[in-house]
Amino acid sequence: MVLRSAPGRYGAEMTGEYVAAIDQGTTSSRCIVFDRAGEIVAVAQREHRQVFPRPGWVEHDAEEIWANVERVVRDALADAGTGPDGLAAVGITNQRETTVVWDRATGRPVANAVVWQDTRTGPLLRELADSYGEERLRARTGLTLATYFAGPKLRWLLDNVDGLRERAERGEVLFGTMDSWLIWKLTGRHVTDVTNASRTMLMGLETLDWDPELLDALRVPAAMLPQIRSSAEVYGTAHGVLDGVPVASALGDQQAALFGQTCFQPGEAKCTYGTGSFLLLNTGASPVPSSHGLLTTVAYRIDGQPAAYALEGAIAVTGSLVQWLRDNLGLISSAAEVEELAATVDDNGGCYVVPAFSGLFAPHWRSDARGVIAGLTGYITKGHLARAALEASAWQTREVVDAMNADSDVALRRLRVDGGMTANGLLMQFLADVLAVPVVRSRITETTCLGAAYAAGLAVGFWPDLATLRAQWRSDAQWESRMDPAHRERELGRWRKAVARTLDWVD
Repeated sequence: MVLRSAPGRYGAEMTGEYVAAIDQGTTSSRCIVFDRAGEIVAVAQREHRQVFPRPGWVEHDAEEIWANVERVVRDALADAGTGPDGLAAVGITNQRETTVVWDRATGRPVANAVVWQDTRTGPLLRELADSYGEERLRARTGLTLATYFAGPKLRWLLDNVDGLRERAERGEVLFGTMDSWLIWKLTGRHVTDVTNASRTMLMGLETLDWDPELLDALRVPAAMLPQIRSSAEVYGTAHGVLDGVPVASALGDQQAALFGQTCFQPGEAKCTYGTGSFLLLNTGASPVPSSHGLLTTVAYRIDGQPAAYALEGAIAVTGSLVQWLRDNLGLISSAAEVEELAATVDDNGGCYVVPAFSGLFAPHWRSDARGVIAGLTGYITKGHLARAALEASAWQTREVVDAMNADSDVALRRLRVDGGMTANGLLMQFLADVLAVPVVRSRITETTCLGAAYAAGLAVGFWPDLATLRAQWRSDAQWESRMDPAHRERELGRWRKAVARTLDWVD
């Protein structure tokens, strides 16, 4: 599918000077071409198959993804009216933690990629908690023992694919997340960046290098690991579909959105509202350990400069709750209708929806939790349910922000937002109300791709510095808090009571 820009918008004014970004996501791969002003010139996108071999297992065919990437690059360049020679650089952003192992000689994957959503590593994590210890692991990596990180997925493949461990120890096979896979296919170089490496459970958060103690704990041979590089630097020159173009950035998708939102100063944060939501707060040049259920992660690193760190809160269910109202309950026929239905009532009528469909993520990390609708009375209508479902996204964000403020001496000053749910004005206003800070929506909604493009452009001098990028950022809407503080605290108290009722459901 090619999404075309407005006819005549660029026309003869095109200079041929662009930066492209490849966004390899969980359900699709995209290529977006940006001009020097950071405006979108062309977009192409293709979905790939989701493979579910068993309950809780989620896989992707890495070869199919590579073929789709080649296709969307060709389509986007054609739509922009340019070839590879019109690109100053290409950057990559990717679904994080999804794990690929491939043959060094043939370049073919040895098995399907194990996706971040896959939960097969649960027993291995319990074993790791006993043998190594969760607090010890958190201190070294900034991560909690959760199934979606890449290192345990790699260990599972080494233990369960015939002969793979022996081949890995001989250096015959290579490991990477999707950024590494694409950089390898484009350039033949085996590298990753610090943001993706920080999601493996194998990198020391302070050293920014593979940690021998962690490799030993997870029984991962060092010979198969990529070299860890900065997020913005030239990794190599592409051949094939992007022949001659410098491959000059890699950022995990949420870090790329932070970069695209130009959150370059400590205390600046963004939240991406999609199927789930991810809130990242820039904490500056030192990692901030979390004692309130957040992840400590690398935000980005520009070549030759110190790394910037972030606190991250992952919310499992936000947009997918609206899909559930549509597909499972039939309350609405399209996701966009939820705002109209919610606006038929003035408040939630005392009803709260806590969508712990597969447990609670940050800041609770309770896999035993399950969803509840609390406060039901005969007064409640489908309008109240729709409003409570929207409000759930805001209250879950408030919980993450409270945890961030408790962990960091850098308090959130405003929240920049992106993603599909930000089109919902009622939700955005309620979000500003419960956070008591301004909520600002980016004019360019494709902030993940924009971040990868910005980083690649910086690496080759297409853009001179961060100040130039910050000056280009534009908002298209802003919401200020209008809620009475006493009312906010009463509502927050009721939300917390509803959350408490989700706990200890699974034995």
